[in-house]
Amino acid sequence: MQLINDHFQNHKRYNLPRAQLIIADIPYNTGTDAYGSSPQWYAGGDIANGQSELAGKQFFDTDKDFRISEFMHFTSRLLVKEPKETGRAGCMIVFCAFDQQMELIEEGKKYGFKRYINLVFRKNFSPQVLKANMRIVGNAEYGILLYRDKLPMFNNNGQMVMNVMDFPRDTATPKVHPTQKPVQLLERLIEIFTDRGDVVIDPCAGSGVTLLAAENLGRVGYGFEIKKDYCLGFESRIAPSVSSQLSLWEVDGGKNSHDQAELFPVA
Repeated sequence: MQLINDHFQNHKRYNLPRAQLIIADIPYNTGTDAYGSSPQWYAGGDIANGQSELAGKQFFDTDKDFRISEFMHFTSRLLVKEPKETGRAGCMIVFCAFDQQMELIEEGKKYGFKRYINLVFRKNFSPQVLKANMRIVGNAEYGILLYRDKLPMFNNNGQMVMNVMDFPRDTATPKVHPTQKPVQLLERLIEIFTDRGDVVIDPCAGSGVTLLAAENLGRVGYGFEIKKDYCLGFESRIAPSVSSQLSLWEVDGGKNSHDQAELFPVA
């Protein structure tokens, strides 16, 4: 698996194989209200202590103007071409905010993704404890499965897969990224929509847990992440759980147009 410290728009320079499955957790454009319903807004998680340093902050500097149209333009080129045979088509799964779903669907159509299935990931907990006085708090995350004409590859031994899935707590994997997804959930999705040896690409890889899930299942994972701190977290805390043979090296001697793009490969 390889995590590339660069923007997914620069994917051509790395000559990666096309993916059977693309999984992305895009910025939700929550702006400075990222911690608005979380106890982290307050020092020590207690309103009595006043606001913490996270109050009025966004998760990332792209979390106010992430452009779905640009995302679809570039990532649609990372997926395998539509095959002639059935049962082999690739697909894209995008974790998103509830109100981003329709934009993803409409932009997807422009790039050949004519069909979709909406996904709901159900938690048995909620981070919105500060909204408890509203009686109803959010305990779900949302996603869209996008595909072209043919139904995507589907490995589930003839059993139904519901579009509402459990979102398990992941207490084993080191927490590197504020919106990090459970490895168990990513493994479930990868197992359904790919075969062993297939390529999985995460264009917004964050801590790289998608690559870890792919590696655990015998798939080949690649990811792009523009934030160096998250890449270093992957290098030091995530990747060692797979292999101790980890190396860091620069591409083109560090002479890229996008600063010093680096790869974090695991042998």
